[in-house]
Amino acid sequence: MKPSLQLRLAPQLALTPQLQQSIRLLQLSTLELNQEIEQALADNPLLERLDDPMGDCLRIAPNGGIDAPRAADSGTGSGDPPASDDGGGAESFAEGADSAEAGDWEAGGADWGAEGGARSEGDEREYPQLSAGSAGLHEHLEAQVAGLRCTERDRALVRTLIGALDEDGYLEGSLGEIADLLPPELEIEPEELSTALKLLQSFDPPGIGARDLRECLLLQIDAGAGAETDRSTRALARAVADRHLDTLAARDFARLRRALGCDEEALRGAQALIRSLDPRPGAAFGGAESGYVIPDVIVRRVRSAWVATLNPDVVPRLRINDAYAQILKRQRGGNAALAGQLQEARWLVKNVQQRFDTILRVSQAIVDRQAAFFSHGAVAMRPLVLREIADVVALHESTISRVTTQKYMLTPFGIVELKYFFGSHVATDTGGAASSTAIRALMRELFAAEDPAQPLSDGQVAEMLGQQGLVVARRTVAKYREALRIPTAPQRRAV
Repeated sequence: MKPSLQLRLAPQLALTPQLQQSIRLLQLSTLELNQEIEQALADNPLLERLDDPMGDCLRIAPNGGIDAPRAADSGTGSGDPPASDDGGGAESFAEGADSAEAGDWEAGGADWGAEGGARSEGDEREYPQLSAGSAGLHEHLEAQVAGLRCTERDRALVRTLIGALDEDGYLEGSLGEIADLLPPELEIEPEELSTALKLLQSFDPPGIGARDLRECLLLQIDAGAGAETDRSTRALARAVADRHLDTLAARDFARLRRALGCDEEALRGAQALIRSLDPRPGAAFGGAESGYVIPDVIVRRVRSAWVATLNPDVVPRLRINDAYAQILKRQRGGNAALAGQLQEARWLVKNVQQRFDTILRVSQAIVDRQAAFFSHGAVAMRPLVLREIADVVALHESTISRVTTQKYMLTPFGIVELKYFFGSHVATDTGGAASSTAIRALMRELFAAEDPAQPLSDGQVAEMLGQQGLVVARRTVAKYREALRIPTAPQRRAV
């Protein structure tokens, strides 16, 4: 067949760079968005940011309320616009959109972002104090080595054992294995390592340097744990920890009473003492710092309705650099590089604005359909799927999925991810449906109110839910119970 050239017209969907950027920004978290903006600020001289990326973030008061930040004394410069007093992020975004359409970027110095919250002049900003750094487990033990009244050789051996501890405070490997790792010319005797281990096990916290759970519990009992209990209870707890831990873990209390020759009341006291001990004495000295979640949306009650508003202090305030804007205004087409960067800056500002506008629309739609949750808690959660919100806000389901990923909402019951409001449904005897989140909340209440001596089985919980009109199978109850990290009925049974 003779080769030839032909022209064909066919429809094809193409994602412009602006649309690709919009999709990427929509799925970023607040932290990732700030990193993206900081990179754009470093690459594009026409883009400016007027706010501190993380310094103005909303702080949550200890009583669970909202502690709104106040304005800093220092302004943003003589060329910066004054802070708005309307207190709303959405209105400021609307003003930014209007100014964009009117071509305010050409005038230079236009504020393209949202100004957060109501500000009052003369107030000082209350920055949250930084948490003090805590010493790790090895540093805590090393400080105690200095106070030992022993030879330098013993101190060196104790430090060697400290280096062999894991993050829970247990000794990794046997004394023989540790001795094999030491230089032969030191001629370390097994008795010396045993003495060094006893010194280490006398340190704080009690139970440190144990080689297994049994030894850890015994060390804590011998160190005076449960000193307020009587001697017989302490002796009984020591016997259980020494010889009957497996039986105690299996909750076979009848076998324990026969093996120890004690009554139920004495065994209950020994069990309470053992449960008060710490099986991981070194975990409290972990070096991991607490993580904090900054809400993107705040839900407040306004009269008789729940209203979602953007957290104004996570909304970046972006604008076009005034000097470069004036240059481009005077020399149109004279500098192609700056013109391209100006277009990129306009795209970024518009896409950031669109991102927060979409988050607010989706959040308000969720709030309207889950109003009962904000009034009564998780037990009032109703079934909700992505398609329902997508139909309301006229967006695709994939867009709703991006919006609800790693975006958080501050509610009267704490900070939750937007995906928390979506879940499967369970049929009711009236032909309706109940949210799986509400079912788990009801199950948590049932398990919390059960008799520890006779815990509820999965079948009994299914029957109790059926009495409330919820048709839930026993295997579904078991699945939800495992998701709540609640043990089985035999494992929850107490003396």
